[in-house]
Amino acid sequence: MEIIKTKSGSLIGKECDGCTAWLGIPYAQAPVGELRWKAPRRPKPWDGIMSATEFPPREHQLAQLPDSFYGKEFYSDPAYLPPMSEDCLYLNIWAPEHEAGEKLPVAFWIHGGAFMHGFGSEMEFDGEAFCRRGVILVTINYRVGAFGFLCHPALAAEDPNGRCGNYGLMDQIAALKWVNENIEAFGGDKDRIVIMGQSAGAMSVQMLCSSPLAKGLFHGAIMQSGGGYGNGFGTMRSQQTAEKVGEVFSELAGTCTAEGMRKLSPRDIMNTTIALMQSGKAAGLPFSPVVDGFVINSGSDVCMDAGEEHDVDYMLGSNRNDMGVTAEMLWEGNRGPLWRGCIDFAAKRREHGGKTYVYSFDRELPGDDSGAFHSAELWYVFGTLGRCWRMMSPGDYRLSSVMTDYWCSFIKNGDPNTAGLPRWEPCRGEDDVMIFDI
Repeated sequence: MEIIKTKSGSLIGKECDGCTAWLGIPYAQAPVGELRWKAPRRPKPWDGIMSATEFPPREHQLAQLPDSFYGKEFYSDPAYLPPMSEDCLYLNIWAPEHEAGEKLPVAFWIHGGAFMHGFGSEMEFDGEAFCRRGVILVTINYRVGAFGFLCHPALAAEDPNGRCGNYGLMDQIAALKWVNENIEAFGGDKDRIVIMGQSAGAMSVQMLCSSPLAKGLFHGAIMQSGGGYGNGFGTMRSQQTAEKVGEVFSELAGTCTAEGMRKLSPRDIMNTTIALMQSGKAAGLPFSPVVDGFVINSGSDVCMDAGEEHDVDYMLGSNRNDMGVTAEMLWEGNRGPLWRGCIDFAAKRREHGGKTYVYSFDRELPGDDSGAFHSAELWYVFGTLGRCWRMMSPGDYRLSSVMTDYWCSFIKNGDPNTAGLPRWEPCRGEDDVMIFDI
């Protein structure tokens, strides 16, 4: 087994089917103790050879109950449920076999979960299908919930510029910087990194596409069911608004000082989060990114209006039965806000001289009547249908292969088109949306 030398230390991974995986690589120090609610710090170097063969702990989060819809769909296999820990800032890498000196394109995956849950080693994520197409896959953990996005006046007072929150976004940027610095050791090309994510992960991607701290760290972006223009996903709370939610949180926790909140146990923080959500005093997502004037200067819509989004290649889309879509809307020919927002995003990009590829995932999954639900496409993009409880047909496996081909071609070339597949035109309107179905 080849030993990989990173700037932090040496690693040994494990052989998979046609690729090598390095699991649980620290990209930052553990955000515990005094580092809780602080920007991530560079990882401490280690001596010897680290064994990177097991998935890392997942970030503390509200668990998906086994009998819930998403619990059954994505969190039903204990083999893919590592323990939770505040020491969670790790990433995983899958790389195909390659020649010495070869530089392969890199997909950098940001998981979803409403900024409240999710992790980089969920059962639907895997790098083997990407590796078979010559693409390296990186998946990351980042702080979620109160650990990743709590705003509070006491935390702002610690910062020289009065900022707080966005710790989870800063984790994502720290992981991106680590990949830029180290991916060549794994055969990757730091000049061909595409960031991609779904739901809150897609929202994160769009925020990174406007963040001055992330500029130059990637060269393309894929947003699945969470990006767009003018559909509500590009608006963000101010730090001041989020601080008011944080004050309610601290009152429920019984302490209003930064020192006192750092003494809370992870269980105390999770219980307080539940109490906050039950109180009705935190409308929408209780914890999510904010406009802080540092990581994020403005909402994505404002950024696009000014033409300040990063000039990279874009691909985005939604699912037929996605968030905000009802049967009545579909009957009337209205595909919902995500669909419309993706097309309007492409129009905005055209105003600034850029091109965008837009898709809709329409396959109604077998096994129940949930249709092409929010997150359904993940099985197909990552080629992991065999892990799903549903009885997939040969048509589903063909669809998955086609989608992964398009995704990997975009990651390689900034253009999803590849030999043997129907032409996918840059979006100029509804007729240019690529429909994925069996």
